[in-house]
Amino acid sequence: MVNKVSTCVFISGNGSNLNALIKNSRSDNFPIKIVLVISNNPKSKGLKIAKKYKINTKLIEYKSNKNFENLALLELKKNNIRLICLAGFMKVLSGSFIKKFSYTIINIHPSLLPKFKGLNTHKRVLKSKDKYSGCTIHYVSPILDAGQIILQKKILIKKNETEKTLKKKILLLEHKAYAEAIISLFK
Repeated sequence: MVNKVSTCVFISGNGSNLNALIKNSRSDNFPIKIVLVISNNPKSKGLKIAKKYKINTKLIEYKSNKNFENLALLELKKNNIRLICLAGFMKVLSGSFIKKFSYTIINIHPSLLPKFKGLNTHKRVLKSKDKYSGCTIHYVSPILDAGQIILQKKILIKKNETEKTLKKKILLLEHKAYAEAIISLFK
């Protein structure tokens, strides 16, 4: 059994990547232990997923960036967190927060960065007529979706692809890629 790194996952939505990470973290050889989930959204389904697995959760509603980040930093310190995984977290962390945390923060994005940073990714990918799409796991930097790439996975876009079908395929790809990226960080 490996010595696991205390990890927090930041979420805003459904929590499917959170769920996949929790399942992977249950393996003896997976290098992280998720001990805290922070969300800015009281309706996030991911909070229910975390509670189902008896993982501490903290809802920090978004009054301001500074307020959210200060409260998050207190929780991270209290829980001895050494890694943050952003998984569908729909806010941009400030350079100040990134510097104050001083450990690793990683994110997953549903495109082959540096292409299609930000929102509405699948729609923009299809409009561009690219042959491939995929997902990217990268270090978080103060510039949106611009941190150093850790790992990318790609899939072929079919001729009849829709936003819905592409999103579904890439989400399944994300579940595998995030785990692989985390393993690669601790080899």
